[in-house]
Amino acid sequence: PRKYRLGMLEERLVPMGSKARKAKNPIGCLADRCKSGVPINMVWWNRVTENNLQTPNPTASEFIPKGGSSSRLSNVSQSNMSAFSQVFSHPSMGSPATAGLAPGMSLSAGSSPLHSPKITPHTSPAPRRRSHTPNPASYMVPSSASTSVNNPVSQTPSSGQVIQKETVGGTTYFYTDTTPAPLTGMVFPNYHIYPPTAPHVAYMQPKANAPSFFMADELRQELINRHLITMAQIDQADMPAVPTEVDSYHSLFPLEPLPPPNRIQKSSNFGYITSCYKAVNSKDDLPYCLRRIHGFRLVNTKCMVLVDMWKKIQHSNIVTLREVFTTKAFAEPSLVFAYDFHAGGETMMSRHFNDPNADAYFTKRKWGQHDGPLPRQHAGLLPESLIWAYIVQLSSALRTIHTAGLACRVMDPTKILITGKTRLRVNCVGVFDVLTFDNSQNNNPLALMAQYQQADLISLGKVVLALACNSLAGIQRENLQKAMELVTINYSSDLKNLILYLLTDQNRMRSVNDIMPMIGARFYTQLDAAQMRNDVIEEDLAKEVQNGRLFRLLAKLGTINERPEFQKDPTWSETGDRYLLKLFRDHLFHQVTEAGAPWIDLSHIISCLNKLDAGVPEKISLISRDEKSVLVVTYSDLKRCFENTFQELIAAANGQL
Repeated sequence: PRKYRLGMLEERLVPMGSKARKAKNPIGCLADRCKSGVPINMVWWNRVTENNLQTPNPTASEFIPKGGSSSRLSNVSQSNMSAFSQVFSHPSMGSPATAGLAPGMSLSAGSSPLHSPKITPHTSPAPRRRSHTPNPASYMVPSSASTSVNNPVSQTPSSGQVIQKETVGGTTYFYTDTTPAPLTGMVFPNYHIYPPTAPHVAYMQPKANAPSFFMADELRQELINRHLITMAQIDQADMPAVPTEVDSYHSLFPLEPLPPPNRIQKSSNFGYITSCYKAVNSKDDLPYCLRRIHGFRLVNTKCMVLVDMWKKIQHSNIVTLREVFTTKAFAEPSLVFAYDFHAGGETMMSRHFNDPNADAYFTKRKWGQHDGPLPRQHAGLLPESLIWAYIVQLSSALRTIHTAGLACRVMDPTKILITGKTRLRVNCVGVFDVLTFDNSQNNNPLALMAQYQQADLISLGKVVLALACNSLAGIQRENLQKAMELVTINYSSDLKNLILYLLTDQNRMRSVNDIMPMIGARFYTQLDAAQMRNDVIEEDLAKEVQNGRLFRLLAKLGTINERPEFQKDPTWSETGDRYLLKLFRDHLFHQVTEAGAPWIDLSHIISCLNKLDAGVPEKISLISRDEKSVLVVTYSDLKRCFENTFQELIAAANGQL
C-alpha cells in the first residue's frame, strides 16, 4: 500500500515517489478515497512540523491576500453569532480566538493564513494568547508584569520576557510573551483527567453507596425539587381568583392555601388577612416571593424610609426585602412585599411544631391520671447541637438588624424559614414597620426601635425555649416553670442561662452581643460544620464541573453527524472531514467486543472526548464500517476537522455562505 504525506505549507497531497498533486482539501480527499473503496489498507497522517519545513517566502503568492477571501473570513469571525452559536460558545472550543493555537497548529509553522479560517488580519495574537487557559506553572513560578513598549524590536526583553513575532494575513505582530516556563521536572496532562476524591473529604466517612463520578443522590434530589418548585405554575381555569399579572410580576403561584373569599379571621401575626405567592419579575426574569396584605390602604408614604433601610440589609440568615408596592389587581386595595424566593423552604412551625402529641407533657391531667414518661433528647426532644445551630444563626441575624438601627419584630416560628437541614432565614422583615407606622413618628421613624429591639430578645428566648421543649405550649405563662425544669434536666447550664437571660426583665438595656459569651466555643463548632459541608459540596461540584463542556462537545458533534443535507448536497455528512467525524463517532459509541457484543465503557467515551477537545497529538485508528480501510489520525487532526466543519455550519446558519 502507498503511504501519503500531508504537506501543511501548501495543503497538498504528496504521494511518496510521485509528483505532487494539489487537492483543495487533502484530509477530505484521503477520506473520500478510503470511502470509495480504493484498496488502501493503511493511511498515515504525517504532520510536517516546523523542524522539517523550509523558511517560507513572504513574497510567495500564497501569503498575499486574494480578492475578497480574507474579508469573507474576517466577517465570519467578527460577525455576531446567532443564539445557536451562543449556546455552544465555550473558551476551549468553537471560538476563533482559541482554536488557532491548538496543539500541532502553531502559527509560526509556516501555514498559509489564507488556508487558516480561524485566523484573520483582525485578530491580534496577543489577545488570543491571553484568552487561553492559564498555564498551571504560572501558579508556582513568579512572573513580572509586562509593560507596553512603543518599539518592541529595539528594546531588550526583561528577565523572563520574550518578544514574539507572528505574521497573520500579511500583517506582522510583535508582543511580549510573559508566560513563565514550567519548572524543570514538572509534567502536566495535556487533556482533562478526573482526579480522585480529596482525602479530607474521603475520610469524612460518606455513604458506602455514594457515586464516585457524580454528585450525591441526596444533593441532586434536593436541587431537582427546588427547580421543580421554582418552575411550578397554576392552571388559570382552576384558580380564577389569582391574577395573571400584578404590577411587574407575572406567573403567580400560591405558596400557601388561599384564604376563602368571605374569610373574617385575620392573621395572628400581622392583624390582616395575608397570602403568599411565587411570581416572576418581568424586569429581570427572576422568581420572587410576594407577601400580600389584603385590604390595606397605605396612607402615609413616609414609612418608605424604613423600607429603604431594609433593602440595604444583605445577610445569609435574612430573606432580603426587595420592594413594597400597592396594587388593585386582586379586586381590592392590597399592599405587596416582594422578597427573595428560596425554593423548598418550610417554616419552623411546620418542621418542629407540627406534632399534636408533643404538647402532652404540658397538658393538665385528670384526677387519678399519671404523667407520661419525661421527654429526653433523641426521644421526643431535639438534640442540643441543633438548638445551638439555630441560636447562632438567629442571633447573627438579630445582630445585623440591630446594628442597622432596625428591629426584627417577626421572631416567630411561623416566620422563620428552614432550607436544607439546618439553614435558617428570618422572613417577612419590614412588614410591621409599614403596617404599624404611626403618623406621630413623622419627625423620627426610628424613635421606638430601641423598645422593639428589646422585644426581639424576648421573642428569641421564647423560640429557643419552644425548641428546647419541642412544644409551643412550653412558652405559655402557666407552663414556664415546668418548661424550665425540663430544660434543666436535659440540657446544659449554658442553654438554661441563655433562656433565662432572654426571658427575664433586666434593669438595663440588653444587647444581642450579651449572649455571645454564653454561646462560647459552640460558635467554632458551627463554623467547622459549615466549612466541612462546604468541602463536601465543592467535591460534588468538582465531579460535575466538566459535564457542561462535554455536553457542548457532544451537541456540536450531533449537529454534524448524519446531517441529511447541507447546501443542497445530500452526501455532505459522508464525505471529507465529516466522514472522519462519522468514524470517530463509531469509535466513541459503537465499539464491540471480540464476541460481537456491545462494549459499553463510560470512561472510554469521556477520555476520548477530552482528548478531542484538547487536540492532543495521540494517534488513534478509525476503521470504516466495511472494515476495508483504516485511518490513523491524531486527535489534533480530528479537532481541526471538527472545528472547521462546525464553523461552516455556523456560517451557513448566519447566512454568510
